[in-house]
Amino acid sequence: MNIGKTQENGRIILAIEGKISTTTSQQFQETLIPAFDEAQDVVLDFAKVAYIASAGLRVLFTGYETANAKGSKMILRGVSEDVMEVFEMTGFVEFLDIE
Repeated sequence: MNIGKTQENGRIILAIEGKISTTTSQQFQETLIPAFDEAQDVVLDFAKVAYIASAGLRVLFTGYETANAKGSKMILRGVSEDVMEVFEMTGFVEFLDIE
């Protein structure tokens, strides 16, 4: 998994490429959570995410909680049909901000 990081209009954009699995979720968390210290809002570009495992869902939930605690937003964009199906089956669509 690769994670590109840029800033755009005061937001941090994290462009994730590859699979978010048990072996890559730690890297994802170590990039996502500190991003909330750098910007009010964090956008996760999921256009090139092919797969997300439960470990990745845990990181997203931690990111969601971190954003709420700081009064920030975590926004997902470019979510593929396969990943969206996982979000729907797990109920993540109920609380994630997905564009």
